[in-house]
This record gives sequence, C-alpha cells and structure tokens, in this order.
Amino acid sequence: MRTLELLAPAKNLECGIVAIDHGADAVYIGAPKFGARAAAGNSIEDIRQLCDYAHQFHAKVHVTVNTIVYDSEIRDTLQMIQQLQAAGVDALLLQDMGVLYALQGEGPLSTEGGWTELLHSSTQCDTRTADKVKWLQSLGFHRAVLARELSVSEIEAIHAAVPDMELEVFVHGALCVCYSGVCYASEYCFGRSANRGECAQFCRMKFDLLDADGQEIEHQRHLLSLKDMCQIDNLEALADAGACSFKIEGRLKDADYVKNVVAAYSQRLDDICRQRPGEYERPSLGRPRYAFEPNLKKTFNRGFTHYFLRGRQMDITSFDTPKAIGEYVGKVKELRGNSFNVASVASFANGDGLCFINDERELEGFRVNRAEGNRLFPLEMPRHLRPGVALYRNNDVAFSRILAGRTAERKIPVKIVFDLYDEDAVSGFSATAYYCKEQGKTPFVSGDAEQHASLEYMATEAVAFEHSMAKKPQRENIIKQLSKLGGTIYECREVEIRNAADQYFIPSSVLTDLRRSLVSALSGAVAAPEASHAEASADKTSPAKAWQPEYAKYSYLYNIANQSARSFYQAHGMAKPGYAFELRNGAERQEEVLLMQCRHCLRYSLGYCVKRGGRMSTWKEPLFLRLGDGRKFRLQFACNECQMNVYSER
Repeated sequence: MRTLELLAPAKNLECGIVAIDHGADAVYIGAPKFGARAAAGNSIEDIRQLCDYAHQFHAKVHVTVNTIVYDSEIRDTLQMIQQLQAAGVDALLLQDMGVLYALQGEGPLSTEGGWTELLHSSTQCDTRTADKVKWLQSLGFHRAVLARELSVSEIEAIHAAVPDMELEVFVHGALCVCYSGVCYASEYCFGRSANRGECAQFCRMKFDLLDADGQEIEHQRHLLSLKDMCQIDNLEALADAGACSFKIEGRLKDADYVKNVVAAYSQRLDDICRQRPGEYERPSLGRPRYAFEPNLKKTFNRGFTHYFLRGRQMDITSFDTPKAIGEYVGKVKELRGNSFNVASVASFANGDGLCFINDERELEGFRVNRAEGNRLFPLEMPRHLRPGVALYRNNDVAFSRILAGRTAERKIPVKIVFDLYDEDAVSGFSATAYYCKEQGKTPFVSGDAEQHASLEYMATEAVAFEHSMAKKPQRENIIKQLSKLGGTIYECREVEIRNAADQYFIPSSVLTDLRRSLVSALSGAVAAPEASHAEASADKTSPAKAWQPEYAKYSYLYNIANQSARSFYQAHGMAKPGYAFELRNGAERQEEVLLMQCRHCLRYSLGYCVKRGGRMSTWKEPLFLRLGDGRKFRLQFACNECQMNVYSER
C-alpha cells in the first residue's frame, strides 16, 4: 500500500490551518529566514502552533530553509533549525549542502545532535535525473523534490532506478521558466538573487526578440512567461509513475486560493484511493466536509498547462500577459452606450473583475459596476472593447463571498464500542474507539462489512461502576452521551453496545466522564504517531558530478556560498570548488555568463523547430532577447539537450 500525500503551501499560520482543514496531508511553510520566498517567513511560535494543529490529523509540517547561506549567516541558520526541530517540525527542505554537512556533524561548522527528522532536497537542487536522485539519497535525503519540467516517463524511470527514494512533484501553480536553483537572471540584472528568495521575476518581463542582424522578430512580448501548471487530471498517472507527494505551489497566495485548490486536489486524490483500494491511501486522518464546490478556474491563474508531463507541447506560454486572466466567460456580443452584452451561460455579479486581450496584445481589465443578466455596465467602458472579444473573469465576487465564510470542517470519524468491564474484582464499563481512513465514502454504515473490516484501534478507557440491572432502557442514553463529540476534532458515526451492557444502570454523569477520558486518550493517540521513516545514512565519499553538461563549464551552478559547502564538495571529490554566482567579483561578471537553462524553447514555441515538424527559419542566429532598457541576452538552442540557454551579453 502506497500513500498519496497532498502537500499544500502555507503563507502563514492561518493558511496552514486552512490547508489542513480542506484536506492537505502536509503543508510546507517558510522558516523565519532563509526560505526561498523571502517575503514569506514565519515565527517559530507560529510554526509550533501549526505543528500542534496538523499533528492532530497525522498531517505533517515541512519547513523550507532552501536558500543558499553566506558564512556570516550559517551559525544563525543552524541555531534556527534546532529551534524548528524543538517546535515539532516533521521535515526540512534544504538546498545548501553546507547546511546539510554541518547538520550531519561534518565540516568546520559541525553541530551536535544535528537534525533527526526527515530531510528533503529542495527543487532548488535542480534534480532532473535518476543519477542526481541517487546521489541525493546517498547524502542522507529521504525525499527529492523533482524539477517541474519532467515528463511522466522521466519520473517513472527515476522511480525504477531509485525505488526506495520518495519523489515529490509539483502539480499546480506558477511555473519558473528556468530549472529551479540555476537561475541567475534576477541577480545579474537587479541584484536580487532567486537563490536567496528575492526573485525579481525577470521571466515575466517584456522582451523584443532579435536576430543576429538586429531585426525584430517579436516586439515587446512576455516571451519567457509561462502559463500555470494544472495536473489535476494527471494525478493517477503521476502516482503510477512513482510520485508519492503532490505539491501545490503558492507560498505567497492567500487563504482563499489555498481553500479552493487544496479542496479540488484532495477530492481527486480521494477518488483515486477509493477506486484503487489496496494500492493507494491517504496518509492523514479524517476527510473534510465542504460547504462549496471547488473550481480551479476561479482562483488566480494565467491559463493552465500540463507543461512537459506528456512531452513537449506548443501551448505552455503566456506571451501576452504574465497576469492572471481567470476563467473564460464568453464573448462580447454587442456594445450599446455605456454597456455591452455577453454571449455566455455564466452568471455575473456587481463588482466582478473582467479582462480581455486587446488588439495590441495587451491585457485590459475592468470592473463590472452593475450586472443585469448578461448585460454588463462597467465602471468605465474599456477603450478597446469590441464585439467578438473573448472575455475572462479574474475576480468572481460571488465565489469570493462563498470562500470568505467557513468552507470546510475536518473531523476524524470514530466508532465507539461500549462494553462491560470486570477486572481485578472491579466492575464497570469500557469505551473503545476505532477509526477508519475513509477513501471518499461515508464510513460506519451499518451492515457494510468492508468498512467495518478496515476499522483500526485507537484507544480504550474504562470507568468503575457497580453492575446493577436497570429499571428502564439505557441504550438511547448511552448512545446519546457517548456521541457528544462536538467541539472536538472527532465525530462519532456509530456506537456499538456489546454483551448486553445496556441492560445495566449507568448515570449520564458516569457516561460523560467515560467520554471525556476517551477523548483525552484519543488526542494522545493521534498527536503522537509512530515514526514511519527509516534512518538514512550519509555517504561521505559519494562524488559530486557535472549533473548536466553546463555544470562542467560553470562551477557557480553548484551554488557554493559558504566554507562549510566548500568543505562538503571537497570531501565529495571536487578539487577546487567554485563560488556561488552571488559571490563572483565584478570582473567575472563582465564575462558572458549562463543565466538560465530552460526546457521552454522559443524556436519551438514560434513554430521553427525542424526536429519536431516546424518550418525552417528565415532569421540569422544567434537570437537575442532585449529588455525595454536595451540590455540584451543571447539565446543558445542546445538541441542535443532539447534545451534553451539564456546568456548575458558579453
């Protein structure tokens, strides 16, 4: 039996709790410092509270400490990690091998005790191949977060080669155009390092595309901007390929986004587990009841793509805008004065936000001031609106109003067995709780043998009370008193009475004490799950390699930012470890440098990849991207790798 974990983003404590309530099996949240989103740090106390809440449901909390760390910061980083461990964190996501080395008691900054929970290699480790995954496993990592660019067949091959390594895959949210961890464009252009959590989103900017003679091929388009990933229809294929954790991107997203996306993916994973019992199950306890119908199109998105999951596809880009366009709602039918009509089956509300791509290929948005059926009255008529234009809704007021309320309640369903107790000459009554990990269906339906067979023991409590025959029936009161679990995370779905225990008198006060004791025992049983991971032993001699051809030429791709990391790479066979790009001096930066490695290829996207059926180009290469301020970047089409590299201009 394999578990399928839904891993949700937590911008803060509120979003983390919302994610758990809506069906997440785990959440990932930024540490106070050194997470890959500098704007999403959280206090140790908030992380402790999130751990306490999540652990009630056997859900886990992963903390990101996945930036590169400078020498002046590494001691503080290690101290913070010890505080995170004391707070009850289940897993740590790392990029910096110097931090790993110190936690393992090695190198110049070795720590006592280290880290005893799970270690996950961040997607910032640029993990594309089975060879890299094997190496990460040899270092002591329990899980590898794979590059977003991989296909199902590539993931399947990695799992076949390293079957005992957990594989985490992104399934929803924004896409970086460069392989994560080896993008230096933001640092090069703006002094804001993506490897330090400060990405300036270079890839969402406008560019001209020029040929070698300076002729414009494309003018001021978002040529590196991608649509958002959506793999909700591919979860089963990913599970079959070997993925065990399905990650939703979005540590800067608000609670409404988390509610909607987590609910949608949790329901789909439940469906898979229900359809394939004995193969897949969810790792956490309790399934939510939702007060709304999730709809992925109604929250922030730039349009959706499967990216490279099924191989290279044309429609992965968002050249016209890097902003959210939302869901398609119809076409403009006719304009009349200060209003227009929409050919649509959608319902509109006052305050809805609509947008469209105008004839200048720019996103133009407006607010609906009044909606009368399909006739809409904007606050101000958009200048470029015309009949036939496709409209999108990127702010659905009615849906937002629903999400603003309480939209889910997560309970752990229990069956309570009430019985006689008689031990060591003491008579009384006992209550035993069982739970069932439902896979999308209501448990404890009387007569359902399959469900009753799946019950698992949780806790037993007993109370001493003399057995004396009752003068009136006790059954209904026993069920009533033991079922009162409101205000707790448990929900009693059935009370079974054994050995005619309801024939004996038992006061309501005694039943209440028995129920309270049982709830207390349940809380202890749920909050302290047994550790399920095997200890990983690190290989101190496993050699570092040039994982991709570019690594052999550009040593900064290893992101070595501190002396501990240098010691690590020396111990792993690297004679002269280079420095991280962020630490290179001004003279080095004058050289042409590799800024990005992308599976996205402009030659292919524009229809000029002859290897894949495109037409022959008429331009002269090399091609260049040009920012609005005039800075240029050379493109290299590394067809042997099916990769587009972006270089700075000499």
